[in-house]
Amino acid sequence: MQGTLSVVATPIGNLADITLRALDTLKAADAIACEDTRVTAKLLARYDIQKPLLIFHAQSGRHASTRILQMLAEGKHIALVTDAGTPGISDPGSALVREVRDTLREDARIEVIPGPAAVTAALSIAGVPTDEFTFLGFLPHKKGRQTLFKEIADSTRTMVFYESPHRIEKALASLSDVLEDDRKVIILRELTKMFESFVEGTAAEVAAHFAEKQDQVRGEFVVIVTPA
Repeated sequence: MQGTLSVVATPIGNLADITLRALDTLKAADAIACEDTRVTAKLLARYDIQKPLLIFHAQSGRHASTRILQMLAEGKHIALVTDAGTPGISDPGSALVREVRDTLREDARIEVIPGPAAVTAALSIAGVPTDEFTFLGFLPHKKGRQTLFKEIADSTRTMVFYESPHRIEKALASLSDVLEDDRKVIILRELTKMFESFVEGTAAEVAAHFAEKQDQVRGEFVVIVTPA
């Protein structure tokens, strides 16, 4: 009996941003693989869904994927979710999908249940060229970080990356060092949530904004840099 792995996109903030198909899939699954059970439990409680939860994240180790593979081999239906957005997009879910494809091959079906992703949500309201763009995910903490800032400075495409509140000011300082003043930097913060905000200007102007408004240095950030 063929198992099914459903890769299910979930809201990036507002819990109402979930598709009818995603809800049907979560209700039909035998179990749900998730990053943080507390986060996923809130979503499931909102829609009165009760399912066994399996931990799967970057640090969960080999045993987590082995259990999921075994259940799929037994013909089970597993829904894979991330804390926010689409699994596999700057997320360890891509490793699980590859392992299922390589290990189970025809013994498991993989289906996509599409929906929200912060990168596309941000680009849709940024007003920047999107016919071509480069998505860098979360930048590395140390190794290769400055090389990427140089790549951003040299790029003729729109560049997009995620940043945490702990490093956003350092990232803006680095962008200020490498970008010309004709390049715009756009910060989208807390997308779909109550305090969603949009800040645009030169790297130095945006850095000054957050230096002055420290209460806004929190939440999740999408950083967009316009092309050279």
